[in-house]
Amino acid sequence: MAIQRTLSIIKPDAMEKNHAGAILAKFQEAGFVVRGLKRIHLTRAQAEGFYAEHSQRGFFGELTQFMSRGPITVLCLEREDAIAKYREVIGATDPAKAAEGTVRKLYGANVGENAVHGSDSEASAAREIGYFFAGYELV
Repeated sequence: MAIQRTLSIIKPDAMEKNHAGAILAKFQEAGFVVRGLKRIHLTRAQAEGFYAEHSQRGFFGELTQFMSRGPITVLCLEREDAIAKYREVIGATDPAKAAEGTVRKLYGANVGENAVHGSDSEASAAREIGYFFAGYELV
């Protein structure tokens, strides 16, 4: 298996509840190395740009409003098989269906406010990391 990078976003709901540190600790415990980290507050336009692939879906307006309602933490994480391992650590999109001990089970409230976002493929990871980080920002 190859070393990969993936994007992680600690969403506004988890930030508002001060769970960012505990979530980051879960990632580090799972062997992820932080290559980039920023705390930012997206504008609605920035959220729409990031989620542009979902623009025709019914949840787009609600999603972009939610993602721009407060600060988020964006991370570039690295490890062997990062994308699959990250998805395992965060759990199912619906916290009610997520495995015990996963980030979403511990910190998510529902499908809309599920604490974190993660890349779902290498192509998505490359696009998403590039959306938030210039190459020189990743160490």
